[in-house]
Amino acid sequence: MEETSDRLNPTTDTSGVTPEFDPKTMRSTKPGLKRLFITTSVLFSFLLGVPFLWKSVEIYRSPLPFHDIDSLSDQIESTPLRFPCNLHAVFVGFESKDPDNLRSQIQDGINQLTHQSSQCGSCNVSISVTVQNLAEQCLETLAHNPSTCSYRCGVIIRNEFGVGLDDTVDESLNDVFSGCSENSGKTYSVVVVNKENANGEDEVIKAVVGKRRHAWVVGSGLEERYGDIVARVSEIFVKVFMNGGRDEESIHGEFMPVGSDGKIVLSFSLLNSNPRDWVYDWDFQRIDDALLAPVTKALAPIANISVESQVLYHTPKSSFSSWDEKLQSYIFRTSDLPFFVNSNEWHLDTSAGASGRSKILQFVVYIPSGKECPLLLQLPNGEISKTNGFISPMWGGVIVWNPESCDKDSESPIRNTISPQDLEQIVEIFLGQFRQLFGFKSEAIYTSGLGTYKILPSERGFTEWELDVLSRKHTCFNLHSCSTTLGSLSRLVRSLPRMIIKDEIGEQVKYSLKAAKLAQSNASLGGYSSSASSSREARSLAENAFFHPSIMSVSYFSYEHCFAVYSPFFLPVVGHIVLAAFREWKRYRQEKAKYLTWLTRKKTA
Repeated sequence: MEETSDRLNPTTDTSGVTPEFDPKTMRSTKPGLKRLFITTSVLFSFLLGVPFLWKSVEIYRSPLPFHDIDSLSDQIESTPLRFPCNLHAVFVGFESKDPDNLRSQIQDGINQLTHQSSQCGSCNVSISVTVQNLAEQCLETLAHNPSTCSYRCGVIIRNEFGVGLDDTVDESLNDVFSGCSENSGKTYSVVVVNKENANGEDEVIKAVVGKRRHAWVVGSGLEERYGDIVARVSEIFVKVFMNGGRDEESIHGEFMPVGSDGKIVLSFSLLNSNPRDWVYDWDFQRIDDALLAPVTKALAPIANISVESQVLYHTPKSSFSSWDEKLQSYIFRTSDLPFFVNSNEWHLDTSAGASGRSKILQFVVYIPSGKECPLLLQLPNGEISKTNGFISPMWGGVIVWNPESCDKDSESPIRNTISPQDLEQIVEIFLGQFRQLFGFKSEAIYTSGLGTYKILPSERGFTEWELDVLSRKHTCFNLHSCSTTLGSLSRLVRSLPRMIIKDEIGEQVKYSLKAAKLAQSNASLGGYSSSASSSREARSLAENAFFHPSIMSVSYFSYEHCFAVYSPFFLPVVGHIVLAAFREWKRYRQEKAKYLTWLTRKKTA
């Protein structure tokens, strides 16, 4: 037994040439790679599947033009958009006046009134002055502008000018200056006519602002006090043509009743407070075609306007009224206006055509019940309102319409129809309220420190120079809103790298930027309507991209969420495989080291 042990024990050196062998630190055979190959093969098969797994959970992100978005924001903030505006002042009946001097004084007056402001929507003014003397000879100084058009000397005869209706004078001036606003920018003309002093009194007879882009001042003895006349010319251009006859310097775009998608829904409602007393209906379609269609067409570059109407019953007001013995009527005061609209009973928001971002303006005709008829609105000064209505900013307007006779109908009241004359008066009041919602005055008079100006109303609800004001201000607001929305979208996308960005969003952003650049280009060329339309499209596309359903929070797929979902499936298996491969690699290195030790010992021996 001992011989067998000696023979089998490799540490026993019987021949004198075999080295001493330690089984703990040596092995005489080369370690195999089969186990290591199997474990590493399984590990590499999992590693090769990682790219496919990553591709399967990849979030598609359409590339957004971040640089263009930042450039648009910087450009709007650093370089406010200004529109070219051309002023042509014509002085008729003036002898010794230098047109260059007059232009310099008008420019100084404009700078003083505007404080040389360069805010967005302001005018880049070009001034032309023409002086026509008594012999109908003219001296003129023209602005260096491609759109400058010269005045045909002698067309305006001073003693015949202003005779007749103001609308006729406005049309005649439009013929005189026709074509001046076609090339670049709008041309606003102010004609000052110094008539003969017939009665020896120096008095400004008339100062009128037309419904086109013309104004005129007619008087006698104006040459001796031309300084006041020059101040009036500057005031008409700045206060009326530039600012729309408002005391503020501008109409703030955020208070314009236009939806973020560029749409307005005019909802007209006829409310019968108590149909047991009387029931009234209206022929609204005829009024829509005759009076409202020109308004919606005139405002088409600024907003896409749609009109709807409805008749409601059992719609009492929320406020209370009191009987006035002197007026023999029921009275509700301005302090009651916040409680007049009954939101619980007046179901006005019934438009199916308005999307979530469209602006709905409510115009309500309220017919009181027999218990409070007639119902009149008393102003704070104690007088009765001429329109018997009021407005609510950004909401709409209300008119209280009293029937001719407050006697109740029979027990079964018949259906009455508001007469066309009354309905036309109601719509005219609504148009005045609509103008107030846009920031204009409802009355046709503008009063300043230098005097009073008569403003000719337009059958379209807005004069041409008022539409210019809306176009300039609304273009600036739309571009600023577009830039803000796209900037917010850019920051949101950059902060959430796993957010889904579809191609539709990328296209909307690109088209929005394109429309914004087109609006800026049109504005610099004097295209008021086209710039307003393009800016409206830019804002609408930016809003559509920002509120796209695919980038809502439900579509956000973070790395943490991805790890939490897939780790229960793959982490246990992958962990065991990695540990097994590591142990097998470690074992192989140890066995190989033993084998190398044996070879070294063998060579030494």
